[in-house]
Amino acid sequence: MNRFRIPVVAVLCGVGFIACAADAPRQSSSGEVTADSAKGKSVDLSTTVASAPPRAGAGGTSNASPGDKPWSETPATAKADSISPKLAPGHKPVDQTSFAAAVRAGVRKEANWPAPPTILPGSLLPKNRIVAYYGNPHSKKMGVIGEYPEQQMLGMWDRTVAAWKAADPKTPVIPAIHLVTVVAQGAPGPDGLWVRREDSSMIERTYKWAKSRNGILFLDIQAANSTLQKELPRLLPWLARPEVHLGIDPEFYMHYEREGLRPSSKIGTMHASDVNYVIQTLDKLVQEKKIPPKILVVHRFTSKMVPDAEQIRPTPRVQVVMHMDGWGPPWLKFDSYKDYIVSHPVQYTGFKLFYHNDTKKGDALLTPPELLQLRPRLSYVQYQ
Repeated sequence: MNRFRIPVVAVLCGVGFIACAADAPRQSSSGEVTADSAKGKSVDLSTTVASAPPRAGAGGTSNASPGDKPWSETPATAKADSISPKLAPGHKPVDQTSFAAAVRAGVRKEANWPAPPTILPGSLLPKNRIVAYYGNPHSKKMGVIGEYPEQQMLGMWDRTVAAWKAADPKTPVIPAIHLVTVVAQGAPGPDGLWVRREDSSMIERTYKWAKSRNGILFLDIQAANSTLQKELPRLLPWLARPEVHLGIDPEFYMHYEREGLRPSSKIGTMHASDVNYVIQTLDKLVQEKKIPPKILVVHRFTSKMVPDAEQIRPTPRVQVVMHMDGWGPPWLKFDSYKDYIVSHPVQYTGFKLFYHNDTKKGDALLTPPELLQLRPRLSYVQYQ
């Protein structure tokens, strides 16, 4: 019975719980004021970027090679001060101000960005950009891959990937499905760990979606009151496939000062030691199975979600994306990218877009040409 139950955390979406809804600046149900957001719902399909071309007037399309650093002929401060990033007409002045601040902060930080480990053959980054659709097919509230019928969703995904290819033709785009595989729950369940584990049939179903587009699959862990050490080993047989990668979500990791709490009652925390355990486990898998390097996506939209991010240690066999996972108006998303991703560099960067929650106050969904101006260049873009 439990394995077919719609995730309770997902059911709460749109009614003000920390994992699901927020205004900006957002105050969670726990009373914590956060600089960004979570997960939700509310526009018509016809208004999404997947079914419409980028808005006219958006600038900043990049034709540089993915590994190139822009404006490299002058010192970082001068580079930052000399550029004028632009959003499309129709955005509020506060959005433009925060956007410019985020871009300039990224340009300054790029000069001292950590050098990546050796790029091994078969590594997907940095030469490609990944464009992912997120969610769980058992829930219409968790994300786009569960909200729409399969063929409709796949068509949206195709158009979104095409929009990114058109905006930056020189950077190959890899389509991805990002399946929430270990799902945080609103009830403890038989084992008292507040999680529901997706069965093999659903993992195989979403794997086929990814393969149908020559894409990749991410399996995502919301460990709740379980642990990464308990949940990750079960997924290793799928992760042994070259096309399968991993995501981990500190928002729902209820340990440290969150020990024993219901997922979504407070924002969770992962330490670098937790992330490094995952990296070392994947590194060993890659070595033993002689497969190409893995990508690990780590979600983040507050400082406490990963308080010591600089201590995360990528390896040549595990490429780490720190992913700005919050939702809200554009200015809030840009502030979060600047404060939690740019200011705490790890390796590669990601940015999340919410078809509904980003637009529920009347803001337009950010477009590929707008996001291509962010620095460091985005390696991973996710739609929910």
